[in-house]
Amino acid sequence: MRPPVRVGVFGLLGSGNLGNDGSLEAVLGYLRAEHPEASVDALCGGPEVVTARYGIPATRLHWYRGEYRTASRAGAIAGKGLGKLVDVVRTAAWVRRHDVVIVPGMGVLEATLPLRPWGFPYSLFLLCASGRLFGTKVALVGVGAGPVGNRLTRGLVRRSARLAAYRSYRDAQSRDALREMGVDTARDEVYPDLAFALPTPRAGAPSSPPGPVCVGVMDFHGGDDDRARAGEIHRRYLDGTTRFVRALVEDGRPVRLLTGDECDRSVVAAILEAVDSPLVTAAEATSLADLMKETAAADTVVATRYHNLVCALKAGTPTLALSYAAKSDALMDRMGLAAYCHPAREVDADRLLEQFRALEKRSAELRRTLAERNAVAARRLQDQFTALTAALFPTTDRAQASTRQETP
Repeated sequence: MRPPVRVGVFGLLGSGNLGNDGSLEAVLGYLRAEHPEASVDALCGGPEVVTARYGIPATRLHWYRGEYRTASRAGAIAGKGLGKLVDVVRTAAWVRRHDVVIVPGMGVLEATLPLRPWGFPYSLFLLCASGRLFGTKVALVGVGAGPVGNRLTRGLVRRSARLAAYRSYRDAQSRDALREMGVDTARDEVYPDLAFALPTPRAGAPSSPPGPVCVGVMDFHGGDDDRARAGEIHRRYLDGTTRFVRALVEDGRPVRLLTGDECDRSVVAAILEAVDSPLVTAAEATSLADLMKETAAADTVVATRYHNLVCALKAGTPTLALSYAAKSDALMDRMGLAAYCHPAREVDADRLLEQFRALEKRSAELRRTLAERNAVAARRLQDQFTALTAALFPTTDRAQASTRQETP
């Protein structure tokens, strides 16, 4: 009897980012449906959360528990340095125990948010190098990529991508970015974000008079190249978003504040304090499914985080993007809402309100457009999973086909 295929999933999973966990959930759904015989475990940021929520064994990504805290004391600096060496051995040993490792979605090849080369880019490089060394197939599935300014980070990203056995992307810009870094992407495909494979909640009927608006916020300080202006960017974003929420309340609109990461709660608290009104409430979402239910119940969504946008668009709700990266613009364009993007770095509450009102005037038309685009996304993701099976599980595929043929 053939032993089960040993599959690992890898990334900053279970660490408080709902988008990352949604990508994991989509891949686990695919594995359970198409490869139920596979033995699955994770190397991730929040192993306790992943095991409790998804029922798979999980190991902590980093030996040093303070990896993502700023190190200022000598002991912490030494701990981080030692951790980098220990993680070489830990990562290699984990990879060696698997036939396949999947990195599910996430912006693992981009620097649209502040990023240090010796953080996740280094971890991803260790993964991909270990895969090549031990013959374990490493698949970067539906990932995001983008221009990387830091030379060392760019080098780690490029080498990781070259070492992977399989790559696909969530938008064409990601593939183009890697091509410009010198990676051969001729055989790489683009598919919709993995979260579009998750179940869709039932959409609510539009309200009359106008009903609730979901506003997805973010602890936004700019990208990796904006560190010198991070404070200014954050203040401008928070001020513009707060003014917009206040304007909605003055129009009598209920506002539901959404987050996508634990760090976003500080922005919610600041808006609630500044706009003291019972019309403004905060959602307690713990998964993308929760976020989709919130957005499905709204008349309109205005959101910043990429996976807040994904949830709203998949739910079929007219959406306006506070865009902080090219991936948001690409997503909105693919879903037929390219005209409804607003720069997160320079939120102009008056202009945002104009765009919002224009969006609501076309609500019925845009809901039909989103229904059509979501149907296309579902078909393309089925293509993605078919391609993934062919790339990672060809022996299993042939064995299953043979078994079916022999069964009377």
